[in-house]
Amino acid sequence: MLFKEDENITLIHSGDEYFIKMKEIIKNAKEEIHLQTYIFENDETGKDIASCLKEAAHRNVKVYILLDAYGSASLTDDFIQDLQQSGIFFRLFSSLFSLNNFYLGRRMHHKVIVADAKTAMIGGINIGNKYHGEKDNEPWLDYAIKLDCPAAQDLQKLCLDYFFKDGSSKKIKTVLHSAGKTLVGIRQNDWLKNKTEVCDAYTNSINQANKEIVIVSSYFLPGKRLTNAIIEACKRKVKVTLILAGISDVPLIRNATSYLYSLFLKQNVLIYEWDNSVVHGKAAVVDNKWSTIGSFNLNDLSCYGSIEMNVEIHSQIFATTLLKDFENVIEKSNQITFTNLKKKISVFNKLKNWLAYYIVRAAMRILTFLPHIKLLEN
Repeated sequence: MLFKEDENITLIHSGDEYFIKMKEIIKNAKEEIHLQTYIFENDETGKDIASCLKEAAHRNVKVYILLDAYGSASLTDDFIQDLQQSGIFFRLFSSLFSLNNFYLGRRMHHKVIVADAKTAMIGGINIGNKYHGEKDNEPWLDYAIKLDCPAAQDLQKLCLDYFFKDGSSKKIKTVLHSAGKTLVGIRQNDWLKNKTEVCDAYTNSINQANKEIVIVSSYFLPGKRLTNAIIEACKRKVKVTLILAGISDVPLIRNATSYLYSLFLKQNVLIYEWDNSVVHGKAAVVDNKWSTIGSFNLNDLSCYGSIEMNVEIHSQIFATTLLKDFENVIEKSNQITFTNLKKKISVFNKLKNWLAYYIVRAAMRILTFLPHIKLLEN
């Protein structure tokens, strides 16, 4: 979907649209490609993208792939060796502490591809069939942004830093780039490196909201800071809408999220559940002028544990475009109210959601902070 105010900014959906654009970026690259993602599956979609990347390497394009060691643990040695033998530079991002398949600490969670420091695509979409969609299954609900503007230069520098671990990203200033009449900024979250830009951007935008906040969120379990910001916005009579998962790939987190429904309904928050596919999107619009899309989930793991990356867009026209998309999702979603919540959730389910909430919160704190404490002690 083209953003009409400026063709350098394009809203992209999961499914065919995303992977067609990704292959176009790869095929049009002339000098250098950086692909960094959390999950890269060894399935039909993964093999298709891998084939395009190998073709680019054969054209003497420098191709750099950085994958999270935990998220992409299903990749076989043969798959990785095939990429390397094709001339692709490949690296896995390892956690602070790992033993076999047990990982603690930071995850490389962002999803970005950059070509020639000119064209980039960034969002929340991993590489695999479930994000592409299959014959009998819709793709997971998610978004990305294609950028043909100076922000792509920043993204390439950030990708180089993470691949080579040279610390050069510290020199990159947090600025807004001009894309026609639109201002675009790349925001990072890497708490261990004192980067909380995405979390701060969400909190500040919600705190400054005057009219409306709409959030699409997977694994929605905001910490105290973001929860308080949403509640205070409601007290200012700001209309707050949440589009959450009716179906989740992590049922325990969905149960934990359900535990929060009563809290937000009491504040007159509108809650909708999408159940046509898994909700994996991480996007928001505030006051029809500020938008963000990326890898950042509204929970403590994204705030403090993972390396996240979002695009921040200042544009009323783009915000309107994204809001219309959200409205289409809402039309196909189920609204959660006190009435249907009472009918839907029994005493047993209330207890199950309560337990899930505290189990998940405790697990997130352990996975997030324990490795950092050990590292600081060392």
